[in-house]
Amino acid sequence: MSPIISVSNLSKTYGSGFKALKGINLDINRGEIFALLGPNGAGKTTLLRALAGLIPSNGEIRIGDDALALLPLRERAKRFAYLPQGHMVHWPLPARDIVALGRYPHGATDPGRLSPRDVEAVLRAMQAVDVVEFSDRRVTELSGGERSRVALARVLAVEAPVILADEPTASLDPRHQIDVMQKLRNVADTGVLVIVVTHDLGLAARFADHVLVLSEGRLAAQGTPDEALSESVLASVFRVSAYRAEFRRETVIVPWADV
Repeated sequence: MSPIISVSNLSKTYGSGFKALKGINLDINRGEIFALLGPNGAGKTTLLRALAGLIPSNGEIRIGDDALALLPLRERAKRFAYLPQGHMVHWPLPARDIVALGRYPHGATDPGRLSPRDVEAVLRAMQAVDVVEFSDRRVTELSGGERSRVALARVLAVEAPVILADEPTASLDPRHQIDVMQKLRNVADTGVLVIVVTHDLGLAARFADHVLVLSEGRLAAQGTPDEALSESVLASVFRVSAYRAEFRRETVIVPWADV
């Protein structure tokens, strides 16, 4: 299988001279969840934004057979659906209209004037994350967990082959954290590549196919959750040990800061 994303010698230096990314090389396949972990300041969000083409960087990023740098902005927006941190929405729009913003890369500039194809895409996205019941409610009136699901529906409505999600479970209660990750798991199982930034070792171990660990802008470890979140990696990168177990045939990792 050819990788859907290939990254060669990717680096990013900010104007202050700070090197946020240092020579990252990756080949990533579709239909999987890649969890991107690392301490604060390791370069996780920078890498995610570079992959989406939202910030300039050095090196090469390819999506399929195409160089990202040569793709027009609208084509990039069709290839990558980006979910930023926070789920912040300041407009008192109906949830349906927020989800419809995901069709903008396809030419749907007015949520009130969608083509039949766009209407179907919006409905599919809302059904996938169980937010159809919120269609006519103002998104500013929804709870944090409900808003997070609407934000995820907007991303799904793009129907992009790659989803980049930056801490999609942050500030959510445990039930909604699991719900969001399960929804992303379901999407990945349809053939979409999902790259998730998270600080939650347990969620990464449970839901991810592969884990990428960044440390000071470099790729410190990669592989299956067991490989990339080994005791040696947890000690050297995160400065913690962990309790490990298996529950219902899924891996459990609980960090324990005693290193």
